[in-house]
Amino acid sequence: MARVTAYTPAWLSRPAPGHKLFQPSQEDLSASLNPKSKPRLGPRRTIARRGTEVFVAVGREIRWGDLVYLKESWNTKAAASTRIKKEDPDSSSFGDYDRVHPSIEGGDVQDSEGFRVIKVPIADEIRQLVISPNSDYLAILTAHTVHICVLPKSSLLTDPEPLKPRFFTLGPTTHVTTKPAVVSVAWHPLGVRGTSLVTVTEDAVVRLWELSTADRWSFDGPTLTIDLKKLADGTAVDQDFSASTGTNRAFSADIFDMEVAAAAFAARGSGLWASMTLYIAMRGGDVYALCPLLPQLWAPPPALIPSLSVSIVAKAAATEDSPEFSAQDKLLAQQQLEWMSELDAQEPRIVQDTVADTPLEVYQRPLRPGTIPRLQGPFALELHPEDDQQDEMDLELSDIYVIGRKMDTEELMGDEEEMLELDENERQGLSLTVICLLSTSGQVRVCLDMDGVEARWLPPRAKSKAAMLANSFESPSLLTFETLDTIPPLDVTEEAWPTFSDDALSRYSFFITHNASVTQVSLAPWVFRLESELEAEAPAGSDARVNLIAQAKSEVDRVYVESSPQSTLASCIAIRDPDLGYFLLSATLSDPVALIFETPAEEDTPRDVTIKMSPSPTPLIEPTPDRRTALELYYTPRPAFQPPAAFDLPSDLPKLRQAVQTGQHRALMGQEVRLSPVTLKIFSNAHQILSTETGRLNEAVSEVFRRCDLLRTELREQISKANELKLRVDHIAGDNDNPSDEARLTSALAERRKKQDELTQRFETLKKKVQQNISRPLSDKERTFVDEVKEYHQKVTGEEDSESGEASANKTKPQSLARRLDEVKRLKVELASQVSETQNKDDSVSVSSGRNTSLSVSSLKIPTEIRKAKVAQVMSLLDRENELVDALQGRLERLTVG
Repeated sequence: MARVTAYTPAWLSRPAPGHKLFQPSQEDLSASLNPKSKPRLGPRRTIARRGTEVFVAVGREIRWGDLVYLKESWNTKAAASTRIKKEDPDSSSFGDYDRVHPSIEGGDVQDSEGFRVIKVPIADEIRQLVISPNSDYLAILTAHTVHICVLPKSSLLTDPEPLKPRFFTLGPTTHVTTKPAVVSVAWHPLGVRGTSLVTVTEDAVVRLWELSTADRWSFDGPTLTIDLKKLADGTAVDQDFSASTGTNRAFSADIFDMEVAAAAFAARGSGLWASMTLYIAMRGGDVYALCPLLPQLWAPPPALIPSLSVSIVAKAAATEDSPEFSAQDKLLAQQQLEWMSELDAQEPRIVQDTVADTPLEVYQRPLRPGTIPRLQGPFALELHPEDDQQDEMDLELSDIYVIGRKMDTEELMGDEEEMLELDENERQGLSLTVICLLSTSGQVRVCLDMDGVEARWLPPRAKSKAAMLANSFESPSLLTFETLDTIPPLDVTEEAWPTFSDDALSRYSFFITHNASVTQVSLAPWVFRLESELEAEAPAGSDARVNLIAQAKSEVDRVYVESSPQSTLASCIAIRDPDLGYFLLSATLSDPVALIFETPAEEDTPRDVTIKMSPSPTPLIEPTPDRRTALELYYTPRPAFQPPAAFDLPSDLPKLRQAVQTGQHRALMGQEVRLSPVTLKIFSNAHQILSTETGRLNEAVSEVFRRCDLLRTELREQISKANELKLRVDHIAGDNDNPSDEARLTSALAERRKKQDELTQRFETLKKKVQQNISRPLSDKERTFVDEVKEYHQKVTGEEDSESGEASANKTKPQSLARRLDEVKRLKVELASQVSETQNKDDSVSVSSGRNTSLSVSSLKIPTEIRKAKVAQVMSLLDRENELVDALQGRLERLTVG
C-alpha cells in the first residue's frame, strides 16, 4: 500500500488561490451549517478531473482550475516573498497578495490565478460531476435534473476573454423535479467518442442517450428506455418495456425491491461481454445486469468483435447436436449466433474527426433478436457460512464497482497480438469479472462472476415448445470471495453514503470515501495468484496452492480521517502526474483535503509487496525491506489544522436590524424599550439568532481548544523524537566530546585484532610445547609409508627386519633384486680382474720387440661381439638400478608431500 508523505500542501490552503477553488460563498456556507431540512441521501461526487485540471462543484457553480499551474505559481510567489522579507522585514507578503488578487466573490477572478468560475444555469445544488471518457463533456447532476456542459479548451483557462461554455439540459421533460430522482449517471464505454450516456433513476428506469452538439434534439429524448420493473415480468422480446409517461404511479411490491442505489459499467478494455454489461445495485442488496446494452452507434475495441465471434461460434457448435445441453441453452446459442451474424454482415464506418485522432470502426446495434436485453438477476450471493446472519444496514447498498475481465487475445490472434493496441493493465489481470458491493455501513463484498454474464434476450412469443421452456432460466450467482470492513461501527450513521473511486495506479485497487474518512483497498495480493491457478493445468499441489490463495487477503488502509464530525467529504479522485506525484484530492464543505503518497516504482507494484516470477504457477509475494531513511522514520506527516468555517460567517443580527428598520415596526427603533408583543417577538428572533451563532462559535472554540491540547502532546512527541534523532546524528557525525560511530568502530576493531593476534601467538607456543612433550601415534599414511620403505629395503638388501617377528619369518623373502645385485657385483669383480690382467699383459708385451708384441697382442685379443654383449649387459643393469633408485626417490618425495 502507498504511504502518505504529506497532507494538504500550502498552495491549496489559505490564503493561496488554490483554496478558493473549494471556498463556498457565505450564503452556501450558512445554508450548509444551518440546514432547514434533513439532507437528501445520495452520493456527493463534486470533483471531476481532466488530466491535472479539476472541476469542483461549489453550491450552484463550478470552479475550474489547473493544479500544476496553481502549484507552480504559488511556489514562485513564495520564493519572491522570501526575497522581499530578506530585504524588508516589515513587509507583509499575504497582504500584498490579497490586494493584487481580489476575492472570488461575484465571479470576478484574475485569469493569472490559474482558475475560473463557470456559471451553471441551474436552480439547485450540484451533487455529482461525471466527465466523459474523452473529457469533452461534463454531466452535471442535481437531485432531479441533468445538464451537459461542453468543456472548454485548456487554453481558455488563462484567456482574458469571458468564458461562456455551452450547456444543454438533458431530458427537459424527463428529468424534472416532479419525476423520480436521478441516482446514477454513467458514460457508456463503447460510445462513439464518448457521447453515449446512461441515466438511471430511483424508480429503476434506464435511459440511453446519444448526444450530439450538432443536433439539439438528441438532448430532448433518449434513444432507448427500459423500465426494469416491466422487464423483470416480461415474457417475450417484442413487448413494450418503455417507462410510463403518466405521473400517477400505482403501488407495486417492486417499488421497494427495485429501488436503485447505483449502476456501473466495466472498463472499455474488458474482455467479451463485460464492457457492454450494465450492473445495477438496488438499495435492498439485489444486483441485476443488462447485457448487451448498446447505443445505436457504438465503437468497439479492435479485439472485441473477433473474440466474441470465436466464443459464440464455438458455443453454437458445441450445443447444436449435443444432448447434454438443454433447450434453453440451445435457444440462447441460436440468439447469440443470430446477433453475431447481423453484426458480421455490417461494413463498419470509419470515423476520424481530425488527423491526430485515432480512427474508429463504428457499428450499428443489431436489431435481432431484439434491442432490449433480458434482465438477469437478482444474482444469488453465495456468502460464507459466518456471513449468513447479516445486519439490516449491511444489506443497504450505496455503490457498485465493476472490474471487467482481462482481454484474452493469445488464442485469438496468435503471433499478431503485438498489432493490437492494448494497455498493460488490459493484458494482465484476472480472467473473471470482479464486482464490489459497498453498503452504507462501509462493508465491501468482493464478488467473483464465475459463470460470466453473457448476452441474453427474452424468447419470442411462445409458438413452440422450445420457446416455452426457454422462457424461464436459473438465476445467476456471484461468489463472495471476501468481506471487508472499512469503517468502524462508531462512525456509521444513517446519512452516510460511501462511494467508490478509481485508483490512478491499478484497476485492482480503489478508494472508498465515507463522510468522515478515506480508505484504500488493494486486491493485488490474491488476484494474480488466483489467475495463475486458473491458468495452471497441472493438478499437482493444487490443495496447497488453494490454501495459499485462501490465506491471501485484500489490503485495507484507512489513509485519512476527518477530525470535524460535521464535515462531509466529497468522493475523492486520484491523480498520478510527474509534477504532482501520486496525489489524492477530496474536499469538505469549505476546505480541500489532499494527500500526497509516496511515488511507487515504474512496475506499479505496491511498496510493501514484491511479486517475484517463479517457475511455479503461483507467484511468491514477499515483503520488501523498508527503504525509508532515519529522518522519514522519525517524521510522521499530519494534516494541517484548518480553522472551523464558523469563524468566517458573518452575524445575522445586522440583517434582523435592517428588516426591523425597513418593516412595519420601524417606529420602535427610535423609542424606549417597552413590554409589548412586538418587542417580545423582536427579542425572541434576536435571541434565536444569537443562540444559534453562539452555539456554533462555542463548538468551533471547543474544537480549537481540543486541537491546541492535542498539539501539546504532539509537540512533546516531536521533541523526544528530535532528541533521539540528534543523538543518532551526533554518534554518526561525531563532535569534540563524543567520538563518532566510525571512530569508535575503528578503535574497537583494532582492539579485537590485537587480542586475536595475542591469542594466536599463545596458541602456537602451546602447540610447540605439546608436540615436544607428547609423541603422537603415527597416522595411517605414515604407517603405510614405513611399511613401503621396509618392503623396498628388504627387496634391495635381502635382509629381514628384526621387528617383523614370526609373521615375517613365514613369508617368502623377495630375493630377485638381491640376486640381481649379487650378480652385478660378481660381474663387476670378474670384469675388474680381467681388466687388471689385460693391463698387466699389455705392460709385459710392451717391453719385448715389435714383432713379438704384435703376435702376443693378436693372440690375446677378445672378440668384438663378446665384448659388446658384456658391455651392453652391464649398461642395462646400471640403467635399471638407476631407474629403481629414481623411482624410489620420487615415491619418497610424494609420500613426504602427502
